[in-house]
Amino acid sequence: MLLAIAALLLLAFSSTQQKETDFYTFKVVNIRGKLVSLEKYRGSVSLVVNVASECGYTDSHYKALQQLQRDLGPYHFNVLAFPCNQFGQQEPDTNKEIESFARKTYSASFPMFSKTTVSGAGAIPAFKYLIDSTGEEPTWNFWKYLVDPNGKVVKAWDSTVTVEEIRPHVTELVRKIILKKKDEL
Repeated sequence: MLLAIAALLLLAFSSTQQKETDFYTFKVVNIRGKLVSLEKYRGSVSLVVNVASECGYTDSHYKALQQLQRDLGPYHFNVLAFPCNQFGQQEPDTNKEIESFARKTYSASFPMFSKTTVSGAGAIPAFKYLIDSTGEEPTWNFWKYLVDPNGKVVKAWDSTVTVEEIRPHVTELVRKIILKKKDEL
């Protein structure tokens, strides 16, 4: 009897300790091979993008993503770049080469993660969450997912939508963070 009560108490306690899944609860591998928790971005807005170095969208997107990072980040906003070679084999290089290309060519200062799979059965769990949350699965490079400070996905855009078209959505979420912090002072 005592064992049954203890088991019930343990079950009740563990169910109250389980966190609801959101984007920031996942762990991913960064561009340098280190496992990192996305939890470090909780409280800020994130624009999650599957990037590629040899795509027709590369130049315009990298420039605009870096400008957005420069204008709004890194305290309230971050571009989170996930290189991917799934679409047209347009990210064939190693992680080291990808990082060097982005940093040297575009002065990319936003966080970059290890080359990965972002759609289909092999998609990493963080991208599966983005897809499940929006019903939108990447079909090409430079898909963009806007994630709020609590890890909930706000919206997704395909490659044809420019970063400048998305900027007002990002800016509005960042504005809300700043106003909330101002009110807390």
